[in-house]
Amino acid sequence: MAAHTVPGYSPGFKKPPAVLRLKRKRLRSSEPPAAAAAAPPPCGAAPRGASAPARRNPFSSLDNAPRAAGTPQPLERAWGPPADGNPSAAPFWQLLEPVSEDKPTRRAEPHERADILTLTDDLHSPAAVPEVPSSPKREFPADWSIKTRLLFMSSQPFTWTEHLKAQEEAQGFAQHCRAIETNLPQSLQEPKLSTELRCAFQQSLVYWLHPSLPWLQLFPRIGADRKIVGKASPWSQDEDLQQVLMSDWSVSFTSLYNLLKAKLCPYFYVCTYQFTVLFRAAGLAGSDVITAAISPTTRGLREAMRNEGIEFSLPLVEESKSKKQKNSEVNLETEGANSLEVDNSVEGGEEPAPSDDDDEESFSWLEEMGVQDKVKKPDAISIKLRKDNHEVQMDHKPQSLALVKGTNTFTLLNFLINCKSLVAVAGPQAGLPPTLLSPVAFRGGTMQTLKARSINAKARVQLAYENIFSLEIVGPIMPHSLHALTMLLKAAQRGAFSGVFYTHEPTAVFNTDLDDTHPALNEETVHKDLPTCGLHPKTLDQLSQRPTLRKSSIRFLEMKDYAYTWKS
Repeated sequence: MAAHTVPGYSPGFKKPPAVLRLKRKRLRSSEPPAAAAAAPPPCGAAPRGASAPARRNPFSSLDNAPRAAGTPQPLERAWGPPADGNPSAAPFWQLLEPVSEDKPTRRAEPHERADILTLTDDLHSPAAVPEVPSSPKREFPADWSIKTRLLFMSSQPFTWTEHLKAQEEAQGFAQHCRAIETNLPQSLQEPKLSTELRCAFQQSLVYWLHPSLPWLQLFPRIGADRKIVGKASPWSQDEDLQQVLMSDWSVSFTSLYNLLKAKLCPYFYVCTYQFTVLFRAAGLAGSDVITAAISPTTRGLREAMRNEGIEFSLPLVEESKSKKQKNSEVNLETEGANSLEVDNSVEGGEEPAPSDDDDEESFSWLEEMGVQDKVKKPDAISIKLRKDNHEVQMDHKPQSLALVKGTNTFTLLNFLINCKSLVAVAGPQAGLPPTLLSPVAFRGGTMQTLKARSINAKARVQLAYENIFSLEIVGPIMPHSLHALTMLLKAAQRGAFSGVFYTHEPTAVFNTDLDDTHPALNEETVHKDLPTCGLHPKTLDQLSQRPTLRKSSIRFLEMKDYAYTWKS
């Protein structure tokens, strides 16, 4: 008995001939008779009647099949360059990557400009990009996350970044070591001929690293086992060699902290295989004391820090608690309020950590009813297990961010040096000390440079092709390097460029505001306390401001008419 066929529906377990017949039948019913009659018969085929439509090739895909007049094209294919002829508004993946039908195409909104935001699908961890960008401003907010890749695009060429001379490269290294400021004019007519610009570009690519093992990729460390496996690691089975490496690492770590305390180093990162620590000097991120942010953390790490006497706070958990309490008070004053509003007030659907008083207050209604002796209450062990369950649920998540301030950062330094779980005991990273990243030189540090290359592509604009120029920066890109590069691009590209930023997601939470109860620091105080930290004054102005990006980071940055807009 033949199965009943629903029009427009292709059932699963059909044989190929039946599927092809169903497709042909559906195509005949969808094509207008006029278009079918106008189609000439194929060579050598028997003539068809006037009412018989042209037969479709069953081996052609929907994209390359011939379409009748008036049939709308798919949005992805019809979405070409804009009518105004601006090549920078063309889809950026079409300029740098060959067309591939194997990749799933991303459907764009009609009102959204076809800019290079579509590249965020390949980010370290994709994040939802808001449709509304920020209002144009002369400066973008500080982004304390570490970037793994930057991709800038402009209508002006990036030839000034290519083929640096030996003297220009040496001058750039000298300017970095001596912390020489480079002040460029607002616009450069011939960037390629500007030696000062090319030296400043080399200066902006420099960073310091420890340990230095050229055959291993030492950043990022979280989730890097697949990139390290199979590489030579003679220390993994040699305990003496591990002790030598850790001893050398402890000296470098202590040197960085001393520079930070003396305000000769603005900040540095400690990247382990489980978490990342950001140490910031007093005066940065709106804090008047040294701060250390740790993310992500686990219950075991937090318990170990408490046992060592390290005082720390969980800013995101406390923020969720305060918002829940504030909304609860509003709901109590408003009659008939829906109780779900309290649960939805927590950002991102995160479950707030339980307070210590919740369990005591949860049984008060039993006493009011006089049945407290008849109902069996959970014992202290059950209550503790429930608290532990809530605390474990936020492990390895952004809300587990721990913040250490003031003199407790020195205790944290000693704790990290003596912490045995800081280094993996098994796996590809076994015995490998954490990675230290710094914008300035320190004892045991090795000078490294970010990798830069310029890419030229052609975009079809109306009936002609126009050149589109791009600059790619790869490596552990810290906040000072990002700001220094944008200052150079502002002058060299005449105030018009855009860029996509690839973020190392575990560090995006470092953009959380440390403390919103204290007033902002005076700029004169910051410049007085941090004159020789090695940063440009404009970069120092940016990093001294309070973070405003919260748990997100800048994904897209655009400058137009010397004004910034960004999306996070």
